[in-house]
Amino acid sequence: MAISIDDIKKLRAMTGAGLADVKKALTEAEGDFDKAKELLRERGLAIAAKRSDRETSNGCVLVKKVDGFAAMIALKCETDFVANGADFIALTQSILDAAIAAKATDIEAVKVLDINGQTAQEAVTQRSGITGEKMELDGYLVLEGDNVEVYDHMGKHTLCTMVQTNKPAAEQGHLVAMQVAAMKPVALDAQSVDQKILDEEYKTSFEKTKLEQVEKYVEMKLKKAGLNPNLVDSEDHIESNMSKGWLTQAQADEARKIIAEAKPEGEAQLKMPMIENIAKGRVQKFLKENCLVDQEFQFGDGDKATVAQWLAKQDKDLKITAFKRFTLVAD
Repeated sequence: MAISIDDIKKLRAMTGAGLADVKKALTEAEGDFDKAKELLRERGLAIAAKRSDRETSNGCVLVKKVDGFAAMIALKCETDFVANGADFIALTQSILDAAIAAKATDIEAVKVLDINGQTAQEAVTQRSGITGEKMELDGYLVLEGDNVEVYDHMGKHTLCTMVQTNKPAAEQGHLVAMQVAAMKPVALDAQSVDQKILDEEYKTSFEKTKLEQVEKYVEMKLKKAGLNPNLVDSEDHIESNMSKGWLTQAQADEARKIIAEAKPEGEAQLKMPMIENIAKGRVQKFLKENCLVDQEFQFGDGDKATVAQWLAKQDKDLKITAFKRFTLVAD
């Protein structure tokens, strides 16, 4: 049967599918709108299943606040070509708008929200069928209450942040939201850092410090023997430097012998209290660099004040109470 352009436009408006896909579905459904919509949905599901193992490293991240409720969401896809498309961004925006209107608090609640007569997840699946790319909703974060500022980094829809203060402070909140985008803190303050993160950081610092102390001992032994540690710091370097004439065979053999003997000697002489203190110092440095209030503020007047110190200069009672950050860009 002949399918009118008005019918095609109507179904396209209902589903967001491409003209060719809509026409094909209506033709197969013999003009039955419900059947055509089901065909489009099934095709989207088939494509989504087929590409389920694909990586979704691109996408669109949007953030918005309305009347004491702020949220951000990411709709991921495979390529930047699709991510930058107006229809893809519009779909992300419609899902975020619905999430804020419903004050949804988690991604599962978002997936079942109504988007033009279908759930958000169905809308995403359908768009996947249209583009032929895997798509998934991810990164849904919220902040509830007053005094929230939101930030879309450079308007590129790949990195968004939200910052909440204890009192109205739009300008200061916006600058701190930029700080969160630039410096990617892991927590608000030291007390907020997950203990698992602290334990892992201490373990890494402890092992790194032990390795460095042993390496220093080995270097000392090599220098005492008149050998340049930089020329023999790996077997590949030894072979390469011999071929260049920078090391003789005898020097290479001596270096290998010294290294083999010095490593266990250095390990046996490690002073554990010193190693522990250095590791603890490194953890403190980690906290200073990764806790928002203790980071050096990047948008002040160059006096190297921390975020907390800069805020106190603006208003002695002003504090950050929460923040959220989500990015599709590798940090």
